[in-house]
Amino acid sequence: MAFEFPIRIYWEDTDAGGIVFYANYLKFFERARTEWLRALGVSQHSLRETEGGMFVVSETSVKYHQPARLDDELIVTAALQEAGRAALVIEQQATHKLSGALLCKGSIRIGWVDAQTLKPARIPAAIIERIKA
Repeated sequence: MAFEFPIRIYWEDTDAGGIVFYANYLKFFERARTEWLRALGVSQHSLRETEGGMFVVSETSVKYHQPARLDDELIVTAALQEAGRAALVIEQQATHKLSGALLCKGSIRIGWVDAQTLKPARIPAAIIERIKA
């Protein structure tokens, strides 16, 4: 089951044509992933302090289906698709809250890196267990 996070579209999210600027969907996906992890008890800020590492985006694939517009309410989801030793693949989508129309869908790979060196490292087992639960 996917984690759901509500987003409202503000003026700052739109382009000159009054629709959501394409790159902003990546921001919406980031917010949903962060809140998903927070809901699982994983604070990205504390990961640096307690585990000495952090998640970084290493790959994205996004497909746009329909535009969102000013004042639209969206539901942005995050669901674990794949969990490896050093990376997670998160499937995400943005849908229109009222109509349910699919607006944007993406696959985001986040890798675990050492916070000091930024070199890839193994995701701590306790974090993987929480995410898979």
